[in-house]
Amino acid sequence: MIYAVVALAAFGTGLWLYTSRQGESAVASKSDIIFALGLPDLDNKLQSLGQWRGKVLVVNFWATWCAPCREEIPIFVKMQEKYRASGLQFVGISIDQADKTSEFARNFNINYPTLIGTFDTVEVSRQVGNKRRVLPYTVILDRKGEIAATEFGGLTQEKLEFIVKSLL
Repeated sequence: MIYAVVALAAFGTGLWLYTSRQGESAVASKSDIIFALGLPDLDNKLQSLGQWRGKVLVVNFWATWCAPCREEIPIFVKMQEKYRASGLQFVGISIDQADKTSEFARNFNINYPTLIGTFDTVEVSRQVGNKRRVLPYTVILDRKGEIAATEFGGLTQEKLEFIVKSLL
């Protein structure tokens, strides 16, 4: 009897996996959504996130008025410097005005690309896992372009380093 239950459960799980994946090719994966995103940088030049494919990519959705964002950005600056040569790339996507973002980037010595998002970009963050629509929201992709981790709220250096080191 127990074997029949286990077999039935295995069949049901396999059927569910098969049917749930049938529509996946028609829908962009979460990582494809990120790599397809193009936003202006601080010089108002359009930048595609696809240009950083093949790197360990940390995409951070943030705003200048966000307290946890202000705390984690100095950590990102340090880690960008420390691990850049190993293939780590941070990209900040500010959900704020370009002039405020530019001033903030200067004051915090941001050493990685900073892009200017809009409130529509918050919807993109939702599509890649930010169901709460909170800031900061961070997506970490491995070298293959797959999402390796996501984080709501501010990241500590210890936690981010633990995640990133395993991907480099």
